[in-house]
Amino acid sequence: MLISLSIRNVVLIEGLDLEFGGGLGVLTGETGAGKSILLDSLGLALGARADTGLVRQGEDRASVTATFIEPRLDHPLRAVLADNGIDLEPGEPLMIRRTLRADGGSRAFVNDQPCSAGLLREIAAFLVEIHGQHDDRGLLNPRGHRALLDAFGRCETAAVASAHEAWRAAEATLNQARAEVENAARDRDFLEHAVSELAAFDPQEGEEDALATERSDMQKGARLAEELVTVGDLLLGSEGGLSQLRQAARRLDRMAAEHPLLAEALASLDRAIIEASEAEEKLAAANEALSFDPARLDAIETRLFDLRGFARKHRVDADQLGALYKEMTEKLARMEAGEEGLHQLKSDLEAKAAAYRMAAEALTAERRKAAGRLDHAVAAELEPLKLDTARFRTCVDSLDEGQWGLKGADRVEFEISTNPGAPFAPLIKIASGGELSRFILALKVALAEEGGADTMIFDEIDRGVGGAVASAIGDRLARLSVGNQVLVVTHSPQVAARGGTHMLIAKASDGIVTRTGVCELNASNRREEIARMLSGAAITDEARAQADRLLEGV
Repeated sequence: MLISLSIRNVVLIEGLDLEFGGGLGVLTGETGAGKSILLDSLGLALGARADTGLVRQGEDRASVTATFIEPRLDHPLRAVLADNGIDLEPGEPLMIRRTLRADGGSRAFVNDQPCSAGLLREIAAFLVEIHGQHDDRGLLNPRGHRALLDAFGRCETAAVASAHEAWRAAEATLNQARAEVENAARDRDFLEHAVSELAAFDPQEGEEDALATERSDMQKGARLAEELVTVGDLLLGSEGGLSQLRQAARRLDRMAAEHPLLAEALASLDRAIIEASEAEEKLAAANEALSFDPARLDAIETRLFDLRGFARKHRVDADQLGALYKEMTEKLARMEAGEEGLHQLKSDLEAKAAAYRMAAEALTAERRKAAGRLDHAVAAELEPLKLDTARFRTCVDSLDEGQWGLKGADRVEFEISTNPGAPFAPLIKIASGGELSRFILALKVALAEEGGADTMIFDEIDRGVGGAVASAIGDRLARLSVGNQVLVVTHSPQVAARGGTHMLIAKASDGIVTRTGVCELNASNRREEIARMLSGAAITDEARAQADRLLEGV
């Protein structure tokens, strides 16, 4: 709810501070007094286009501050504010401020924190509804009709939204899988050939190093073979060193008990024999490792050449050929599985699309039932507003499949026929301003219990009507104001009499400077203003008596 509005240097308003309460508040004044300036000022604070023509002549800057009560803790506006880094302290009102320079450019603030005009517009949608004859953003805009119908009929869209997300996710998965299969198919021939080659070759991890070591040893063996034979003869032959050591040890063993030094000498020989035996074993192993086999060497050379050739071909290290073979094999398997998987993904997509259609059809049925109830509710409001020959209908039509979305597959638009036999047409195409205003009011009353902004503003919605119709308008505005804040700019005394508060907008001039001011009327002044609205410039006793009757009838 709007608490206060402070305006500085906007057109004819030099400085103005207004306070507002709940219920129905009316604003009256003579034509040209500046009622539109008041609404333009509020619009500026709510993110409207910054027109430098609003800056009062001779001033370099204009500013408007609108203060609203603190939104309740579960209000969706709090999430918008939090997403934009704006936090409200408990008990703190919401203050929106906009400044406009005469040379162009504007700045916006929410609770003294800078923000964009776009954020102001987003915030304003939660705070204020402005209805007038030329308002193409509110009830006249077909883009909002579906949401209004859903709110009126309590039509739940969550199931449709969930089904739509699942459908589109399945579609994206299928498209991605299809692209992968198509891309992979171009590589299939190469993969099959490469896998076949690697399978036949069977590369092993560490094979390159093992083959290179074996080849090196064999080449060394070819050089060392003659020397190894000589060493073997010296150490291992019947007359070799090891044989001589063993014979000496056997002879000494028979004498070792004769003297301690002989025993020590025998122990030394035993150690020498052990060391020599180890040398014998190592010579045998070396002979085997360094043995030269021309056929084996040729096989090693060939294997190494092929191994390194495969590595160069696939641009990997030789040790990675085995892993590459496994990877290529798995990729081929995925291709085959992917082609099979496409059928499963297609089936899944078809199931998800069918689920969405089913949910959307159920939502459409709900909307059509709600449309019938809304049409009946609006029709009940038309006769008192002297629109008894008019007809209202809510059209629920199917969208093309490409336009289906999270909110279903329907296009919703409010249409009217103003005269018997006349075709239905969109609300926005009604020619008569008075009829349009009354249709907006009838629709708003029918939708009143379905939520919306806490503050509703009606700009001269009673223009062109009077008498009983004006009274009916006043009655419906009063009904709308129960539990809400309704502000109405009016020329109708019947409407003005229904207000809980009454503000007079007046223009004054000292011959040099013209200013617009606003004051709240007490009971006596209110009677005079309503009498003026009834009789014109010359207020008569009869007009005052009629004003009394209007005020007493409220």
